[in-house]
Amino acid sequence: MTAIRLFVPRDAGALAVGAERVAQALHAGAARRGAPVEIVRTGSRGLYWLEPMIEVATDTERIAYGPVSADDVEPLLDAGMLSGAPHPLRLGRPEALPFLSRQTRLTFARCGIVDPLSPQDYGGHGGWRGLERAIAMAPADIVEAVVQSGLRGRGGAGFPTGVKWRTALQAPGAQKYIVCNADEGDSGTFADRMIMEGDPFVLIEGMTIAGIAVGATKGYVYIRSEYPQAIAVIRAAIDAARHAGYIGTRVTDSPHAFDLEVRVGAGAYVCGEETALLESIEGRRGQVRAKPPLPAHRGLFASPTVINNVLSLAAVPFILAEGAAAYAAHGFGKSRGTMPIQLAGNVKYGGLFEAGFGLSLGELVDDIGGGTASGRPVRAVQVGGPLGAYFPRRLFDTPFDYEAFAARDGLIGHGGIVVFDDTVDMARQARFAMEFCAIESCGKCTPCRIGSTRGAEVIDRIMRGEGDRAAHLALITDLCETLKFGSLCALGGFTPYPVMSAIRHFPEDFGMPQAVSSGTPR
Repeated sequence: MTAIRLFVPRDAGALAVGAERVAQALHAGAARRGAPVEIVRTGSRGLYWLEPMIEVATDTERIAYGPVSADDVEPLLDAGMLSGAPHPLRLGRPEALPFLSRQTRLTFARCGIVDPLSPQDYGGHGGWRGLERAIAMAPADIVEAVVQSGLRGRGGAGFPTGVKWRTALQAPGAQKYIVCNADEGDSGTFADRMIMEGDPFVLIEGMTIAGIAVGATKGYVYIRSEYPQAIAVIRAAIDAARHAGYIGTRVTDSPHAFDLEVRVGAGAYVCGEETALLESIEGRRGQVRAKPPLPAHRGLFASPTVINNVLSLAAVPFILAEGAAAYAAHGFGKSRGTMPIQLAGNVKYGGLFEAGFGLSLGELVDDIGGGTASGRPVRAVQVGGPLGAYFPRRLFDTPFDYEAFAARDGLIGHGGIVVFDDTVDMARQARFAMEFCAIESCGKCTPCRIGSTRGAEVIDRIMRGEGDRAAHLALITDLCETLKFGSLCALGGFTPYPVMSAIRHFPEDFGMPQAVSSGTPR
C-alpha cells in the first residue's frame, strides 16, 4: 500500500505555534488507523495567520488544512483528511488561496513545496538549472546577465548586484570570496529565514553561481545566532550539496571549485553592515570600516569580496535559468524583478507576499494585508525596518519602488512593512529609533554614538512637556542632520528617517499643531 504524503512545515514560525506537536499527532493518529503515511517536513508558504498549515497529497493535487492544532488532528483524520475530504479547516488547493494566487513567486517558488534537505527534490522542481547554465558560460557573461536583469541589492540600499560582481571580477587577487549577509535583524522581516529554512539550495546555488562569475572559490553564510533553526538547516543543506557534488573541489564535475561555510554572529545589529560583518567573520569586534577601499577591492581577509543579501543571491538561479529578460520583465521603473514583501505588526493577514515592484503601499496594507488585526484604523506603517520612515495613510498611494520611496524620504530596505493602528504614540516610536541606534551603535563614530543618545534625551523632554518644544524639535532636526551626513554607516545615517518622518507626519504627538507639519525641516 502506497504511503500517503503529508507536508508539515518545520519553519520557525510554524514551530512557534505548535507544528511539531501536529506532526507527532499525525504520526500517532495514522498509526492507530493503520494508514501508511510519509510526513515531509517543509518550509512555510508564508501565510502565517494559517500556520500550522498542513497539506495532503491526493491523487491529483495537494490539499491544505489550517490553522491546525494537535487537538484538531483526530477530528481531521476521522473526517477523511488523508483523502482531502471536506472539513471546516479545509482550505483547498494552496495555490488557489487569494494570498498566494496574487503573487509572482520567482525567488520563493519552492518554499513550502519541497523537502528543504533534498538536493534531488530541489532539482525536480527546477533547481540547479541556473548553475548548469552558468558552468557553460564565461564569467563575464554571467555577470552581464545579472547586470541586464536589473537585480538590485535586497538588503537596503538597492545597489545594482551585477555592478558589484563586475567590480569583484575585475579586481586582481589570487583568492576571492562570496559572503552572504544573512544577518536579518530588521523588525517585521523574516524572508531570509524563510528561504534558509524552506529552500536553502536556492541560496547555495546562487552563491555558487556568484563564485564562478567572479572567480571566488570560498563562500561564507553569516547568520545571526537568533536563527538556530536556519543555522541547522543551512549546515545540513551545505553538507548534502557537497555530498551530491554541487559544491566542492569540482562543482558538478566542472573545473570550478567552490565551497561554503556558515559563520554565526552574536546578534549585533551593526553586523548587518557589510564591513562590520567582515570584521566579525575575521574574529574581531563588529565595527564599521571606512570606505574606500570597497569590499569588492579589499574585503574579507584583505581579498576581493562580493557581499550580497540572501534575497539577492536567491534571485540569481532564476536569472541564469530563465534569462535576464524574463526577470527584468517584472517590476516597476528602475526596480526590476520581484520583491518578497513581509507584512507584520498589527495586520490581519501577516506573511510573505512576493510580487513585482509597483504595488501601492495602500494595496499591500489594506487589500493584501487586510488592514489591522485589531480592527482599528491604520494610522502609520513603517517600511524598511527599525530605521525606515513612517508613512501616514495620505501617502498610501506610494508605489513600492526604490525611487518612489526615496522621493518621499522613505526606504524599502529589506521589504518589511510593520503596521500600526490609531493607538500608536509616534513620539515614543521616534524615541525608540534614537534609543535603538544608541544601543546598537558600534561606537566608532561620534555622530552615531553620541547623537543618538542626546536625541533620546531631547525626545524625553518633549514627552514630559519640559521647556520649549519648538527649540527641542529644532535640536532634534540638527542632530538628525549630523547623524545623516556624519555617520560612517547606515545605522547612524538612517536613524533620521523614522525620527523626522514621525515629526513631519504626526506633529500632534510631539505637542505641535498639525498645521506646522509641512514646515518641519527635513
